[in-house]
Amino acid sequence: MKSSNIGGQAVMEGIMMRHKEKYSIAVRRPDQEIELKVEDYKCVFGKAKFWRKPVIRGVVSFVDSLVMGTKCLMYSAEIAGDEEDEDYAAKTAHLTEEEKAVRKAKEGKQFQWLLYVTVAVSIVISIAAFMLLPYVLASLCRKAGTSEFVVTIVEAFVKLALFMGYMLLISRMKDIQRTFMYHGAEHKCINCVEHGLPLTVENVMKSSRQHKRCGTSFLFLVMLVSIILHFVFVLVPFYWVRLLGRLLMVPVVAGISFEIIQWAGRTDSKFADMMSKPGLAMQKLTTIEPTPDMVEVAIAAVEAVFDWKAYLKEEFGAETEDGGEEENGEP
Repeated sequence: MKSSNIGGQAVMEGIMMRHKEKYSIAVRRPDQEIELKVEDYKCVFGKAKFWRKPVIRGVVSFVDSLVMGTKCLMYSAEIAGDEEDEDYAAKTAHLTEEEKAVRKAKEGKQFQWLLYVTVAVSIVISIAAFMLLPYVLASLCRKAGTSEFVVTIVEAFVKLALFMGYMLLISRMKDIQRTFMYHGAEHKCINCVEHGLPLTVENVMKSSRQHKRCGTSFLFLVMLVSIILHFVFVLVPFYWVRLLGRLLMVPVVAGISFEIIQWAGRTDSKFADMMSKPGLAMQKLTTIEPTPDMVEVAIAAVEAVFDWKAYLKEEFGAETEDGGEEENGEP
C-alpha cells in the first residue's frame, strides 16, 4: 500500500478530508443534498520549522487535530440541523447589512473562544480520565502493601480497561454509530485509492474500513506508550512527584506515538503490521460498514482536495476514466 498523505475525520452526517494545504467538509443536508466546503488549512501553531521537528510535530498535530476536528464538528452540526439557519435568518431580517456584518463578526469571535475552550476542556478531561485517574485508582493497592512496580502494572490494566470500556460504551450510542459509519466510509475511500482502485462507490464499498493511520490507533498507541514510559517513575519515592511526572510526560507520549504511527503508515514491513494490529482491532469498534450514500459524501470530500486520478497514474501507472475499472485487484 502506498500512502496518499490524505487524512480525515468523521463529522455529523459527513466527512472532513485534508490533503496538504487544503481541507474539505462534505455534509449530507436534511434535504439529502451534499453541502461541500473547501478552505485553506492553517496550523494553529504557525509554519515555523521548529514545530515540524520529530516528536514536537506529534504534539502539534495532536492539538491541531483537536482544534480542527472540533471546528468541523460544530460546522457539520449547523449544516445537519438546517432548521437553525431559517430561525437565524428570521431573527436577523430586521437588521441592516452593516448591523448584520457587525453581528457576524462578534459571533465569529465568540465561536473562536468557544472552540478553544472546548478543546482545552477536552484535553484536561482526557488527561484526568485516562492518565491520572488510573494511577490514583491503582495507588489504592498500596494499602495491601504492594510495591510501586506492582502499582504501575495495575495502573496499566486499569488504563486499558477504562479506555476500552469507554469505546464500548460510546459504540452503542445510536447517534455515534452513524458517525462511526462515516468513519468507515472515510477509511474505505483512502484504502481504495491507496490500493490502486478508481474512487467509485462500488470500489470504495469493497475496500477495508481499517487503516493504520487512524486516530483510534493513535489513541490506543498513546495508552501503550504511556504504560511503558511510566515505569520510569517506579523508583521515584514521592507520590506527588510521580503524579506530576505523568502529567509532564503527556506531550512526550503523544509525540512518540505520532512518530510510530506515521512510520507504520509508510511501511508494509511485518514488524509494522504487528505493531498496528492492536489499533486495527480497536477500529472494529469505531468504524462501521457505511451505506452507499455515505460513501458518496466521503468521495465528494476526497475529490475536493485530492486528485486521485493523478495519484493512481503516478503511483500505479494507471489510466482511469470516470466509472472505469482498475486491474490491480481489490485491497
